[in-house]
Amino acid sequence: MEMTGIAQEITSLPLETQRQVIDFVAFLKTRYITWQMVKAKQIRLVDEPFIGMWRERKDMQDSTTWVQNLRHCEWEHNL
Repeated sequence: MEMTGIAQEITSLPLETQRQVIDFVAFLKTRYITWQMVKAKQIRLVDEPFIGMWRERKDMQDSTTWVQNLRHCEWEHNL
């Protein structure tokens, strides 16, 4: 359907329904603009300054072991 055809279809609707169509289009525009803003603001996680901040820590070279030790100490302490 072409734009002129859509306009004719809308104007053939009752006035209250035309208002609903206009409101729905306004709603869709806000969602589209919000999505475009989110999409435009996306950043690469690898470029964030906190990535790699613990790279030099010897105790975190094996993150799985580090977490297991942390949990063990915490759970043992709280029992």
